[in-house]
Amino acid sequence: MRIGYFLSCEEYTPAQLIEQAKQAQDAGFQSLWISDHYHPWNDEQGQSPFVWSIIGALSQVVSIPVTTAVTCPIMRIHPAVVAQAAATSAVLHDGRFVLGVGTGEALNEHITGERWPFAEERLEMLEEAVGVMRELWDGGFVTHHGKYFTVDQAQVYTRPPEPPKVYVSAFGPRALEVAARIGDGYVSTMPDAEMVSRFRDLGGGDKQVQGGFKGCWAPTEEEGVKTAHRLWANSGVPGELSQVLPSPKHFEQASQLVTEDMTRSSVACGPDPSKHAAQLEAYEKAGFDEVYIANMGPHYAELMEMYRTEFL
Repeated sequence: MRIGYFLSCEEYTPAQLIEQAKQAQDAGFQSLWISDHYHPWNDEQGQSPFVWSIIGALSQVVSIPVTTAVTCPIMRIHPAVVAQAAATSAVLHDGRFVLGVGTGEALNEHITGERWPFAEERLEMLEEAVGVMRELWDGGFVTHHGKYFTVDQAQVYTRPPEPPKVYVSAFGPRALEVAARIGDGYVSTMPDAEMVSRFRDLGGGDKQVQGGFKGCWAPTEEEGVKTAHRLWANSGVPGELSQVLPSPKHFEQASQLVTEDMTRSSVACGPDPSKHAAQLEAYEKAGFDEVYIANMGPHYAELMEMYRTEFL
């Protein structure tokens, strides 16, 4: 199982993200995830730069693969524009760019004022969007009049020799079927062996499966718990709330239901590598090909050093 580093655009400035990417490559991480948000989950995180600018900058400082985790190409940005952005990114990264996609969250996608669709509708939109992007990557002028999207005589001129791979995020049974059918790979944030097995049985075969989790390096476990809870208590918000809440303020309200003890039990906090080892082992046993670790808080250099000496 390969180990990569997860760049959290919600928490760090552009300069810090570039610094982390360079440090991650130097430490021996084999690839990068990067989140694609318009808003952070809460005001305490405080950042959210435009991911395509960061991806372009990354191409000048690292040579390891980069995957968006994940981009929603159905509302905030039209799939024809995402197709152009992904193609340019693949050219800049010499083919080492993967477009991770999903059905998104209202938090980021409602900003244009469009109605937030139901989950089944968003899946239909995602499938059509991926089809539009693949057609544009094939070259030539494209005109498309679909159920959800229209493309009028568009052509992506700057394209890599091979189209970008598309990995699909999925959590429910219907989404998993779509991911297995249209994706070049599968993305999840849960070490669920049953989901991996079902993805492969539904048609995923030997396609790549990526997973990821967050940790919080700190000098002590207690400091790590407090930092993780202050910045990322939203990770404990259950069910579909994370998909439907429209603003950071709403996540802050919902996160009041998440206690420090809940954060302590779910996040690898502090300097102990054994907690990270347990997380990595869970993903490995579940059948993941790649797993990505993100740091919460200011001690990302220390987390990378721990991974360099203990795991990489």
